[in-house]
Amino acid sequence: MLLGLSIRDVVLIDRLEIAFAPGLAVLTGETGAGKSILLDSLGLALGARADSGLVRPGAPQLSVGAEFSLPAGHPAFALLAEQDLPAEDSLVLRRIVAADGRSRAFVNDQAVSVGLLRRLGETLVEIHGQFESHGLLDPARHGAVLDAFGALDVAAVRTAHAAWKAARRARQEAEEALARARSEEDFLRHAVNELNALAPEPGEEESLAAKRAVMMHGEKLVEGMNAALQALSGKGEVEASLRTAQRALERVADKAEGRLDPVIAALDRAAEETAEARNLLDRVSSTIDLDPRAQEKVEERLFALRAAARKHGVTVDGLAALRQRLTEDLQSLDAGGEGLTRLGAAETAARAAYAEAAKALSRQRLAAAERLDRAVALELPPLKLDKARFQTRVETLPEAEWGENGLDRVAFEVATNPGSAPGPLGRIASGGELSRFMLALKVVLARTSPVPSIVFDEVDSGIGGAVAAAVGERLARLARDLQILVVTHSPQVAARGDQHWHVAKGEDGQGGTLTRVSPLGPEDRREEIARMLAGASVTAEARAAAASLLGA
Repeated sequence: MLLGLSIRDVVLIDRLEIAFAPGLAVLTGETGAGKSILLDSLGLALGARADSGLVRPGAPQLSVGAEFSLPAGHPAFALLAEQDLPAEDSLVLRRIVAADGRSRAFVNDQAVSVGLLRRLGETLVEIHGQFESHGLLDPARHGAVLDAFGALDVAAVRTAHAAWKAARRARQEAEEALARARSEEDFLRHAVNELNALAPEPGEEESLAAKRAVMMHGEKLVEGMNAALQALSGKGEVEASLRTAQRALERVADKAEGRLDPVIAALDRAAEETAEARNLLDRVSSTIDLDPRAQEKVEERLFALRAAARKHGVTVDGLAALRQRLTEDLQSLDAGGEGLTRLGAAETAARAAYAEAAKALSRQRLAAAERLDRAVALELPPLKLDKARFQTRVETLPEAEWGENGLDRVAFEVATNPGSAPGPLGRIASGGELSRFMLALKVVLARTSPVPSIVFDEVDSGIGGAVAAAVGERLARLARDLQILVVTHSPQVAARGDQHWHVAKGEDGQGGTLTRVSPLGPEDRREEIARMLAGASVTAEARAAAASLLGA
């Protein structure tokens, strides 16, 4: 709901603060008093196109701000979250336009784009006027409006559409992968055969490189190990000498009061380590292959692995994984037809499920459209639209245009004259007729409207008497569910207001002209409605008629 409007330096307005309440607020005043300036100012705060001509002469810039209260779950919260803007109980949209035409936009004092301001504004206020209108004139919104009116659940259709879309994407991706694989089939088979023959193993490069390094220095290694073995096992064998020394000490150890025990233990360990060293040398020596042909085989294997890795753009250790992947690709290629058949069947089933859910929704929409048309038809005669006809067209789209909201295109159409073909609201209805059509629609749709505030600019244009009274009655009824702001010249409409504001021109004290907006109390309100009834000269009869309207 719109809580307040703040205006600075807009055309004939210098400073103005207006506080709004729930219900029906009316603005009245002489033609040219500046009522349209208020709507222009509100439009700027909602993201309308800026015009530097709106800046008050002599002022460097204009500023307008509109404050709103948001009910829980309002669509504006989702837009704020999308832009990482804090969500608060109240929302202030502000616009500054400089005299040179530059424009800035703010949401709760944080700079934003004008585009975001416009998107937020579309969720907060609808403006219906002689020359502009938002919301219901956009055919893209008619489907959602009908669904809300009929309380139709679109969630099942959206879920089914998402499943169909996913199944179709899976089938398309599989087809593309199979096509790529078939285009590379010869290479794929050759690569798999080559890698199967090579049979690479993880870690093989490191072990082969180490083995090659040992074989390249084999003769020197063997020579050194043989010398060591000869030193350990030749004349005066080290182990035998250590054991001889150990036994000699053991024979006299009991006479040394334990002092020789550590020496004997050390000699025993030395003899055992010497034996272990000789055994290890024997084993290592036996593993060294001095056959040149063995070294050649190791080098050939190592170089073959490295060449294959370079060819396929992987490391040697990655060859085994590449072999596995290419083998799987080849297997998928060989079984590709079978896999595509399964995916195609899944897509067909998902499409059928979507079509079934969407057709059920279409039937519900047709029934809701009939109810909507009947309800709107009842509202038209009192609004002097008794010869007009409103219809909701629900037509099935070609399959290429099916979407998450179903199979249908929904459009609200009107025919203003008997025998004429229905057409779009904005093209068929004149300015005054359009506002009254919108009023009729809004009365019917009030409880389902996601937009909490509606502005009607001269919805009573060209009508009077009983028709104006019918317009006022419907505006009052609509204001039970929504906040309504109406600019009017009709006393029958003005008398229905919960708030009444008077717009008038006055002098600014410096020889200039300013627009003033004043809230009217009971007496001033009766006088204003009497003026609207009588014109320039207010009579006692006009005051009595005004009192009668206010008491109605």
